[in-house]
Amino acid sequence: MVIADDESIICMDLREMLNNLGYLVVGEAGDGRSAVSLARELRPDVVLMDIKMPDMDGIEAAQALTAERIAPVVLITAFSQRDLVERAKEAGVVGYLVKPSQEADLAPAIEIALSRVVEFRELEKEVDSLQDQLETRKLVERAKGILMDSQGLTEAAAFRRIQKMSMNTRKSMKEIAQAIILTHDAGDET
Repeated sequence: MVIADDESIICMDLREMLNNLGYLVVGEAGDGRSAVSLARELRPDVVLMDIKMPDMDGIEAAQALTAERIAPVVLITAFSQRDLVERAKEAGVVGYLVKPSQEADLAPAIEIALSRVVEFRELEKEVDSLQDQLETRKLVERAKGILMDSQGLTEAAAFRRIQKMSMNTRKSMKEIAQAIILTHDAGDET
């Protein structure tokens, strides 16, 4: 966990509370820019950050950390104005606590932040998998078209040919389709 607050006494209090709750604080920063640098370097599970800090405020820092998928951010601040809450939501903050923070408030906020990150990572994996499946399907369709045109095969026969080549060579259908397309495109260039 990384803590960022421009008041060192607040950092000390947060560190103590977090240690009491069983969390490990791996770094502290006194401004937003340093917090972002520290989080990039240490890759903590969560960043607890004040909003009002010098150089770069906590919301800007949270936006950078969220955009780069470095760590979830829980803001801890004395300010609860609607515009700050809206900015925090837009920045992708996963928690917002109003000071003075109590130890009993920290654990639920951190645990929810951690669970949201796990959910987001699972969704990202699912999206990546679906994108890969879609790309594979497009390549196989194109390769089938090439086989149908060049060898007079039916669509089913072209698919079976790609499938059989995949099994015989122990390569994925995507790789076989790419090879067919590459060979076809190379033949067109000559």
